[in-house]
Amino acid sequence: MGHETKAQLKDYVEVKIMKIKTTVAALSVLSVLSFGAFAADSIDAAQAQNREAIGTVSVSGVASSPMDMREMLNKKAEEKGATAYQITEARSGDTWHATAELYK
Repeated sequence: MGHETKAQLKDYVEVKIMKIKTTVAALSVLSVLSFGAFAADSIDAAQAQNREAIGTVSVSGVASSPMDMREMLNKKAEEKGATAYQITEARSGDTWHATAELYK
């Protein structure tokens, strides 16, 4: 084994370590984003019976779709520290409105 081979091996190892560090950093960021996105679950009345109610939230003026309404409810539930929410009221017309009970 000559001097060049050891230098090449060292460079190869350093590149691999940098790639691993970059991958770990990217996965860490993605796991934080994923956790935030799925922190509160929409549940039904039967599932709500086994949980502790911690309040309510409402969203109004949602102009696009029921999915956007659920996304907004999920965000508000998450901000209040809820792990789940049950939609107790939903109306549509020109815009959507919804109210949800929050649970831990």
